[in-house]
This record gives sequence, structure tokens and C-alpha cells, in this order.
Amino acid sequence: MKLFGLVWSNLFRRKTRTVLTLLSVVVAFMLFLLLQAISDAFSSGVSLVGVDRLITSPKYSIVDSLPVSQKQQILSVEGVDAVTQQQWFGGQYQDPQNFFPKYPVVPLEYFDIYRELHIAPDELEAFARTRTGAVAGAALVERFGWRVGDVIPIQADIWPKEDGTRLWEFELVGTFTSDEGPVPLLLFQYDYFTEAVEEFGKDQIGWWTVRLSDPSRAESVAAAIDRLFENSLDPTRTATEDEFSRQFANQLGDIGFIASIIMSAVFFTILLLTANTMTQALRERVPELAVLKTLGFTDTTVSLLVLGESVLLCVAGGLLGVALAMLTVVGVGPGLESVLGSFNVSPSAVLKALLLALLLGLVIGSVPALTARRLTIVDALRAH
Repeated sequence: MKLFGLVWSNLFRRKTRTVLTLLSVVVAFMLFLLLQAISDAFSSGVSLVGVDRLITSPKYSIVDSLPVSQKQQILSVEGVDAVTQQQWFGGQYQDPQNFFPKYPVVPLEYFDIYRELHIAPDELEAFARTRTGAVAGAALVERFGWRVGDVIPIQADIWPKEDGTRLWEFELVGTFTSDEGPVPLLLFQYDYFTEAVEEFGKDQIGWWTVRLSDPSRAESVAAAIDRLFENSLDPTRTATEDEFSRQFANQLGDIGFIASIIMSAVFFTILLLTANTMTQALRERVPELAVLKTLGFTDTTVSLLVLGESVLLCVAGGLLGVALAMLTVVGVGPGLESVLGSFNVSPSAVLKALLLALLLGLVIGSVPALTARRLTIVDALRAH
């Protein structure tokens, strides 16, 4: 216990320097665990068992389109209960910073399949019969102060109209809520979209949402759908909704590789920073170490005291980084699960982080500890 107190006192003899170094280590390990959680979410395997909705998208790129004629073929697959389509619309409302998803849909089909969305029956009926009608999530309506009857102008960036203009105007006829929380989403009529859009967008959809009659057959149904179109001009890839969201985000690149590169750079920087701190601390305390040896401390004990400072600094930083990462996941995890699926810090990642902290402390402290061990009393006192 006395040796630990001595290590602690020596470590914090320059409080500002030690605290700043400790904060760097904390941030490094917090980033390590958060990036590990993101990487795990993108690389985790997908289980098709127990889901009742599948997404059928273009096989090679999510930016491709599929023909609306595929609908009847998908409905003919045994185990398929219902099918509806969606299309990424893009576009801007007033300002490019006002981003929110916008999909052309078939109203009755869409709300029948997405039963976690709730809309008043009269508003759903108005949506179905109004050619330029649109409905929006309650959170989106509150954000922009919209009211039923308002006209919402959207400046298209992907889908110009057949007449060459890019201004689309939709009449807000209703709002909806979700069991899963706020949904910042605008839905409008697919029939209007396919009538008004330029020729290249007519009768095209972005992806199919498929509801299963028997969720336990999800894997076989997904394979059967993809077999229908494997030799066609429009091959498909069918997966769960979670996997579809991850594929969409993966268009940014190899998330696991990017995370590895970032963490390598971070830890290399932390290694240099912490090693410099420990080396500087050793130089300042050479006379003190000589005095300790004069008082009877062995070479091994003195070297362990120096090594202990490095290990204590890195392990303490690792523990605080783990705690902050877990608090961050608790705060933001539920909001990211719709995109990443399961987003959490796994026990194996925590264990890996703590072992890495210990290894980092040993590596950083090894050279100063070896220097302290070789230090002779006479040479140390003469030099100072």
C-alpha cells in the first residue's frame, strides 16, 4: 500500500501535465470502444429468422432502380403476404440544411405493412385520394410548424419533372406517429411521382418492402425472391430491414477498415505523448531515485515504481474511457439502432480495451523503468 501511495504521489507531482495526458488516454479509449461498436454493428452477421419484413433492393448498388413490374412476381412467391415500394427522392425544403427523408409510396399498402405507424383513418383516406397529397411524421410537422392544408415545396435534386422543372409541391393532408419514437419522414403519392417525373424515372422504384406470412421462413423466402431475378436485367438482393440500413450506410466505405485506420493513428499519437511524459518525469526525478537507492530500495523496486506510474496512468485512462463510452452508448444508442441495428459496447471489447491499456502502460514504461534500474547512485548525484 505504501508503494502504491508513492507511485500515486510521483505520478501527480506535475498535476497539469498528468491530467492532460490522462485526458488524452481517456479520449483515445472512448473512441476505441465507440468505433469498435460501430464496426461490430456493420460487420455482424444477419439472422433472417424471426423477422416479418424483408427489403428487396438492387443487387449491385442502392443507387440503381428496379422496375415496378417486379411486384406481381414477388407476390407470387410462397410465403409473401404483401409487398409495397419506396423510392429515395432527395430534394431540399427551403434550405439544404433542412434534411429529412422523402419517399413516394402507395398509401394504403404502405401503412398496412408498416403497422407501427399510426395515422387517422380519415387522413389516410385523404392521402389515398389526393393526387398531390402528402403526410408527414408528427415530429417533422412540429419542427417546421406545418398544418394540414399547407403546401410543401420541395426542390428536386435527383428527380426533375417531365416538363423540365424541379419544383415539386405537395399538399399536407395528415400526420402520423410511430411506436418506435419520432419519425422525421415525408410520404407522398407514388402515382403522382411516376406520372410527373422525367422518362428515366417512370415506373421505377428504389426497393421493395416484403411482409411475410410466416416469419420462420424468412431465409427461404429471401432466397426465392432473389432467384426470380438472378438472370434478369435487374437482379436483386433481399435482406432484413436492419441489414438494408447497414448496406445503405456502407456506401460510405469499409467502416471497419476506416475505424482501424483512425484508431491506429490515435494510439500511435497517444503512445508518443505518454512516452514523452514519462521520460520527462524520469529526467526530473533522477536525484530522487538515487536517494531511494541510497535508502535501501533495490534496483528492481525502483524500476517497478517507475513502471507502475506508466501502467497506473494508462489503466486509469482506460477505465475512465470505458465508462464514458458506455455512458455515450446509453445516450445515443437508441437513436442509432435504426441505422446500425444493435449498437452497444460488448464485454469482449471492454476486455480488449483494458488489456490494451495494460499493454500500453507496460510498453511506455519499459524504457524509463530500465533506465531507472541501471541508474547508479554516484553517477546520478554527480550529474545533478
